[in-house]
Amino acid sequence: MRGRSWVPPIPGKIPRVTSGTANTAVLLASSLFVALADNAAQLGRRTPVRWCLAAAWLLGALFLGLKLWEYHEKFREHLIPGLHFHPAGAAAPQLPLFFVLYFGMTGLHALHMLAGLAVIAWVASRTASYRPAAACVAPVEMGGLYWHFVDCVWVFLYPLLYLVR
Repeated sequence: MRGRSWVPPIPGKIPRVTSGTANTAVLLASSLFVALADNAAQLGRRTPVRWCLAAAWLLGALFLGLKLWEYHEKFREHLIPGLHFHPAGAAAPQLPLFFVLYFGMTGLHALHMLAGLAVIAWVASRTASYRPAAACVAPVEMGGLYWHFVDCVWVFLYPLLYLVR
């Protein structure tokens, strides 16, 4: 097996680099807005905190939408591991294992993204009620830490699933 990749080079079967790159750009942009929200919270500026958190939430939801679209493509191509796994073309024996790992890792990441969206929504809704405004710093920081953790996981998944051949 020397010189062979564990992911078979079947065009259109493995996740596309363009969709992974788009997801990465969207997620990193959302992370930027979370960092900007944290900075605004430390300066006691409630309105920018809420706008930045809203932008981060929308970009996180866009990430999940892009991921669902990618899942839909794989479903249409019969690349969901299981009884109906029938890739067209030369199927390598390692293809089912790749897609089990792909859906497992990206699915778990998507669940953490949903939790992150819930955290951001909760923090954004609470920032208006904090008196004084500096009291919202800790929740924004803690929610931001979780969001950055989820982003960091994606930074490892992206090259592993989209770039390595």
